[in-house]
Amino acid sequence: MGILGLSKLIFDKAPSAVRENSIKNYFGRKVAIDASMAIYQFLIAIRQDGNQLTNDEGEVTSHLAGLFYRTIRMLDNGIKPVYVFDGKPPQMKSGELEKRKERREEAEKKLAEATEAGEQEEVDKFQRRLVKVTKQHMDDCKKLLTFMGVPVVSAPTEAEAQCATLVKAGKVYATATEDMDALTFASNRLLRHMTFSEARKMPIQEFTLEKVLQEMEITQEQFIDLCILLGCDYCGSIRGIGPKRAYDLIKQHKTIEDILGNIDKKKYTVPEDWAFAQARSLFIEPDVSPCDDIELKWKEPDEEKLIEFMCKEKGFSEDRIRNGIKKLMNSKKQSTQGRLDDFFKVKVSASPAVKRKSDPKGKNTPAKKVKKEFKRGK
Repeated sequence: MGILGLSKLIFDKAPSAVRENSIKNYFGRKVAIDASMAIYQFLIAIRQDGNQLTNDEGEVTSHLAGLFYRTIRMLDNGIKPVYVFDGKPPQMKSGELEKRKERREEAEKKLAEATEAGEQEEVDKFQRRLVKVTKQHMDDCKKLLTFMGVPVVSAPTEAEAQCATLVKAGKVYATATEDMDALTFASNRLLRHMTFSEARKMPIQEFTLEKVLQEMEITQEQFIDLCILLGCDYCGSIRGIGPKRAYDLIKQHKTIEDILGNIDKKKYTVPEDWAFAQARSLFIEPDVSPCDDIELKWKEPDEEKLIEFMCKEKGFSEDRIRNGIKKLMNSKKQSTQGRLDDFFKVKVSASPAVKRKSDPKGKNTPAKKVKKEFKRGK
């Protein structure tokens, strides 16, 4: 689920914290990808005649097709992806998982009704709602990535938390996921739409946490409390408090404790035994593997094992997989080139900004004086 309404709130309150980029602008970047979210996207989106891809034995293979070709696309654009897989969910997530189970049961009933009525559009809708990432899906994807030479990290619990830790440690540039709670776990950069199909022509949205906090004029601790008020995976939220009201309350009272001491509890329904403090602790100190124990290495792909797994075991066309492997090999050759900003750093001077005004030719004068400090990087 992530954090309800957070992306819209950021667009409203901190618009300059979000920018849109094309995939080519991330050349040379290392990116930690929430594997379960990506696999789920592939299972939903990659279909043929309305159904998931399967091999001759009836095994679903949509996730493998998506992972293989989208990873090659990233590598071909000079991005170094590392896929981070979920571990055991935290105990506090059990309530959210139970809700998901109930929603699945309801979707199964609706699917049966739509099938009996012959309403194909409704059938497709509820089939998609029933898609679930299984352990087999994840094991298949880990095997494929290993043969492709792409690093895999298994998180103790939440993948987003482990991704955020990798970002904070400087091991990767950003977290790529559709779930906004990567920001709540303090990933300074969050990339959405990174694993989307090129055909969808969706620009990558880059959220910068530092700018979010600056524009909203709140601290990371206050931001975490705001996310809990909006609605997260670990506890309920106060009924009657929407995103705008939640933001105003945090600005005024700073903490959930002070908010509870000042709101009208007849108007706003607070969950019984509300575990907001435990949820806050989980965001501040999640269960993650220390980054010193994680070594990220992008290796040469194993062509024969890829053919064995993808073609002989999973039924993909050998010609197509070999063509994909050629692109994979070529991407390895070009990935040795570094980014320009790894060698030169740009600093904005402390001089106050001046208003833009047009010159006689219609061109704008700079709003800020920019200094370039030419410094050898890593």
